[in-house]
Amino acid sequence: MTLGRTTHRKGLAMTAALHDDYPPPGEWTADDLDRLPDDGRRHELLDGNPIMSPSPTRLHQSIALMLGAALQETCPPDLDVTQGVEVRLSRTRAFIPDVLVTELDSASRNPSHYRPHEVMLVVEIVSEGSRSIDRVLKPALYAEADIPYFWRIETESGIVVHTHKLDPAKRVYVEQARMTDGILVPEPWEIDIPLSRIMPRSR
Repeated sequence: MTLGRTTHRKGLAMTAALHDDYPPPGEWTADDLDRLPDDGRRHELLDGNPIMSPSPTRLHQSIALMLGAALQETCPPDLDVTQGVEVRLSRTRAFIPDVLVTELDSASRNPSHYRPHEVMLVVEIVSEGSRSIDRVLKPALYAEADIPYFWRIETESGIVVHTHKLDPAKRVYVEQARMTDGILVPEPWEIDIPLSRIMPRSR
């Protein structure tokens, strides 16, 4: 039974297609996301409101796959690289980064979600339907949660990688680099990934 559907002002679809006794009254919590049926979609939470991201494109998924593999090759032994695992910023905020780097000790538990203090880096690949949330909202909330590094990858006019580091005093991200030919940064470890490593195949 479909209980309702509204549209997020930023262009994201908010949906609920559950049983008669769900969703719960009032604001949702991150624990409520655990009780959603597994429908193959990405469910996130913003200030107690469930949001469902649009289906990703082949370009989006290919970049995430290849970037994750490239990062894994040089990742320090005390860190782990993965894709699409939830980060619970608070009781009523939960996002799913496209790629994330976490503490290996935390990853070894095989968690279904991470806490911010377990996360070193989050990467968001901007999609047409999530521009505002990926460019403005998510980085602001990741910074507020004290996640040290944030990368944003744009794909509208070629691949452009924006890397950011947290200013812990102001709790905002400061851009470190804007790169169009790959990723070359000294932090969170020495990373040198040519553009060809994250560029999907094409004719």
